[in-house]
Amino acid sequence: MTKRLDYNQIAPAGVKALGGVYGYVMQSGLPAALVELVYLRISQINNCAYCLDMHTRDLLKKGEKIEKLALVQAWREAGTIFDPRERAALAWAETVTRVAETNVPDDAYQAARAAFDERELVDLTIAISLMNAYNRMAISFRNTPQAALSKIST
Repeated sequence: MTKRLDYNQIAPAGVKALGGVYGYVMQSGLPAALVELVYLRISQINNCAYCLDMHTRDLLKKGEKIEKLALVQAWREAGTIFDPRERAALAWAETVTRVAETNVPDDAYQAARAAFDERELVDLTIAISLMNAYNRMAISFRNTPQAALSKIST
């Protein structure tokens, strides 16, 4: 995979604007680990290797256990590894990310509202929207994952 272009160099003001939204999300009061889990799940859905690599590394640095990260994709079957708010956030992230397929049904909204107050749900949806934008940038322009830049011995 060859990088197509460096959007950070070509449109720094646009990338800075996305960074401003990221800063907003991180100060929103939502737990950082919850947001990172959501970012990881969205990146799995979108098959964004760059973001999968980055968010896995970030979660490991924050102390998340590898066993939990390995089960993010199958969180519904993971028992109590994910707490109720994490489960609600992951479900909301999935339906919002797949909006063209799901149309974000009322039952999904009601489940998310049961776990998050209005402000938290808006902030979570902003985070979901942001990660979908970042995924689309990284995939479209072929950002190279850190893991692919370093020699991995087998």
